[in-house]
Amino acid sequence: MNRSISLHTTHGLLHGQLELPDHPRGLVLLARSQHTPLDILITDNLTGRGYGVLSMQLLSAQEAHFADATQNVPRLTQRLLDILELIRNDGDMQDLPLAIFASGDTTPAAIRAAARRDTQVKLLACYGGIVDRAGLEALKLLEAPLLMLFDTADTIGRAAFQRAATHLAGLYETHVLDAEEDPMLRVAGWLSIHLDRAA
Repeated sequence: MNRSISLHTTHGLLHGQLELPDHPRGLVLLARSQHTPLDILITDNLTGRGYGVLSMQLLSAQEAHFADATQNVPRLTQRLLDILELIRNDGDMQDLPLAIFASGDTTPAAIRAAARRDTQVKLLACYGGIVDRAGLEALKLLEAPLLMLFDTADTIGRAAFQRAATHLAGLYETHVLDAEEDPMLRVAGWLSIHLDRAA
């Protein structure tokens, strides 16, 4: 099944796409500030493994014109919470165990949102991002198992995670990707362990 999803905000519409295979194993919220061609590849990878995917932008077209919009962690967090509420009330998605896959600037917001919706979000997978921007409260409250992936050259992100890790009370794993390594293999492994268990 394929559905277009729209979410109204005071700053414009947020657009998304829901892809559900037959008998999905769970749902992955692909959280991005704006859609990219890579979203299609990620969605195809995950749906091919039996997971539903909601690919959702967190910034409206109007907001995307501002260079610092992706740095607004409180706004991105609120958008994620609004999307989680949409999922909670959608007949096609509400009963599926839920994971969030975030990257870059959306990572801190994903951690905040997951910490506040700990019964709904069963796991997090994040690719890069400055994790400690999520704040101490969110790091301490996060219960969902967290997978953090970093490129070898991402020394800033890795240093930020080292600072944040001392405050994480829940289960987490970190991995530095080799140059040719496919991050989706790590994400799929994390899903199969923790999301399938939640199901």
